[in-house]
Amino acid sequence: MHIAPHNNRNQAIVDVDNDNVPLVYLNIVKLKMGEAFEYQVPGYETCIVPATGTVDVDVEGQSYKTIGGRGVDVWDGDPQGVYVPTGATSTIVCVSEATEVFIAGAKYEKVLDPFDVREHDLVQYGSDDTKTHRKIKHILGQKQHDKVGRLLVSELYTVGAGGWSGFPSHKHDTERLPIETHHDECYNFRFKPDYGSGLQMLQRVDNEPGDAYHIVNGSTVLIDNGYHPCCALPGYEMYYFTILGGLTQRSLVQYFQPTHAAQVETIPGIKDMIAKFK
Repeated sequence: MHIAPHNNRNQAIVDVDNDNVPLVYLNIVKLKMGEAFEYQVPGYETCIVPATGTVDVDVEGQSYKTIGGRGVDVWDGDPQGVYVPTGATSTIVCVSEATEVFIAGAKYEKVLDPFDVREHDLVQYGSDDTKTHRKIKHILGQKQHDKVGRLLVSELYTVGAGGWSGFPSHKHDTERLPIETHHDECYNFRFKPDYGSGLQMLQRVDNEPGDAYHIVNGSTVLIDNGYHPCCALPGYEMYYFTILGGLTQRSLVQYFQPTHAAQVETIPGIKDMIAKFK
């Protein structure tokens, strides 16, 4: 499902118990200097990640100062974040001229401890020759595995202008360990320049026609089931903020589309990428 860019007025874009992806949550909050936003999401653990600007965060009395620091867009610096336990009340205060903040969530019952993430875990893979060159900045990834319930949060960038991401095509919509896990997923896309665009595919069945969505700057895509590669037009860089929520576990096991599974052996570094989602 594609959700076109719109002014969500600081209200959830993907709310709790969404019909398509009930395991994940997304809000995008925009604030100006001195403005505050308080939220609580019962039944969901969340992560606050400024796309731009800098914020102070309070999680039920625990204070985290100067989170973020990026400039005009998501290419201008590296991500930082704050993990917010399930159902906790959190307050975000803008301490820069303005800020745009992602709030990512996953359904989870247990209440853990809040913490901040000042350094991301980077993995870069693919190649220009295979048109798959990209890097992933894990905010809640492998390093936080023992501190988080079901939530995985990352930022993905195409390296260079144009190219494919999420290939070889894979899915994670069925709980059948050890070959696949059920993880709902949500993307929010950005392009550089911002009038760039791309394509999100959702092929439900191997070797049968599927769905395709024209994605633009600010598009949100819900990945409920099927194989789901995406691409950017030549001449444009693409970014997408990624939220994954597991049904029974946090570690993601991707099932590669049988028709294209052999391509795993042709793309440099892809096995390192797969391991980082464990």
